[in-house]
Amino acid sequence: MAETEKNPTWLEELRQDSSQCWRIMPDKIPLGVLLAAWFALFHFWGNPTFGYVRTASLFGWLSNAYNAPQSEDSHGNLIPFVVLGIWWWKRKEWLPLPKEPWWPAILGVAASLALHLLGYLIQQPRLSAAAFFSGLYFLTGLAWGKAWLKAVFFPWVLFAFCIPLGNLTEGLTFPLRMVVTRISHFLSSQVMGIAVVRDGTQLLDPRGFYQYDVAAPCSGMRSLVAMFALTTIYAFVTFQTTWKRLLLVAMTLPLAVAGNVLRITSIIMAAQAFGRTAGDRVHEGSGYFTFLLAIACLLLMGRLLREEPARPTGGAA
Repeated sequence: MAETEKNPTWLEELRQDSSQCWRIMPDKIPLGVLLAAWFALFHFWGNPTFGYVRTASLFGWLSNAYNAPQSEDSHGNLIPFVVLGIWWWKRKEWLPLPKEPWWPAILGVAASLALHLLGYLIQQPRLSAAAFFSGLYFLTGLAWGKAWLKAVFFPWVLFAFCIPLGNLTEGLTFPLRMVVTRISHFLSSQVMGIAVVRDGTQLLDPRGFYQYDVAAPCSGMRSLVAMFALTTIYAFVTFQTTWKRLLLVAMTLPLAVAGNVLRITSIIMAAQAFGRTAGDRVHEGSGYFTFLLAIACLLLMGRLLREEPARPTGGAA
């Protein structure tokens, strides 16, 4: 009796698929040389703020921004792996695309180089980071063509989340704090009848039992960035229609604000009913719950907008 042929393991399938991708992709050596030169440029002359982060490498500056204590940009460590995972997942759609050199892409490379030069001269490494990722995009288009650039544009946008925002978010954080505070105050005082006083971004009990400040972490900025990244990925892998993708992404802002309003209102209710200690416990434990609730709402909306699979027009099933 002939031995039963064993199914290949996932590791063997990965090796075979990787080998096939390597054979199919053209102009690998010229593109590899260009990418190596591009990486070297940003490694040796990438960080203009040498006095603040003691490295000439843009990658060293990014690593410091991602891994600094209490950094809100730590998701930048994960985004490259997410983009690579999406590319690998979509490889069967992208590999058959026609691939040939597309010389107009060199204009995009030149524009990226000019953006890096500007960022270097005015000591704005965020501009250099944007130039690095856009240059990678146009270099691949230079080797593999316009169809490739069009196909990979949406996942490439995710690299925008690799650009650290740092204190640039303060201009958006304060208005969000005010919005969350005002809505929470209205719901607490006017809807639920709780005696609570608003003073700027602070919500106070007139008797002095509790006092909460809607600080920057409670503004929704951190959850907004995380939700925006997750929603962008979910919209890309789920929908083909552009307006559905944009609608789902646009819902992240109101849902992030609503989640934080629910959190602040819950804290006030707990403190009013059971004292400051109960309010502090809700404050500590409600962050993840409201975030997951917002994600559940996005998934529900995605289900309502789901697209029907394309049906065959004829032929045998």
